[in-house]
Amino acid sequence: MSVIDIEIAMQHLRAEDEDRPLVQRYLEAAEDSASQYLQRRFYANSHTLEQAVLEGTAGRDPLLITPSILAACLLVLGHLYDNRIDVFSESGRADLPTGSRSLLAPLRVALGV
Repeated sequence: MSVIDIEIAMQHLRAEDEDRPLVQRYLEAAEDSASQYLQRRFYANSHTLEQAVLEGTAGRDPLLITPSILAACLLVLGHLYDNRIDVFSESGRADLPTGSRSLLAPLRVALGV
């Protein structure tokens, strides 16, 4: 289940209802990518965060979704939806949007030495 409501994702992409299952998969992948980059899990509201903490599934330094996390996930979602195969340009392969990393970087933990 996604943290971000599927309706927000559908509106962001201006996707047709027939694409809903695909959008749901890409949304989950975008959220997973953000969580892995942050090395933290994020939650839609304090209730689900507290429940995860009590169940011992919240992981290290969990947080509520922020506008930056939402924007980063939507950037990645848009990229996945628009580029269903690897994208190449004259300068090489186009990876995920760097703007998403910029939005997430201040919230990242455990960067190492």
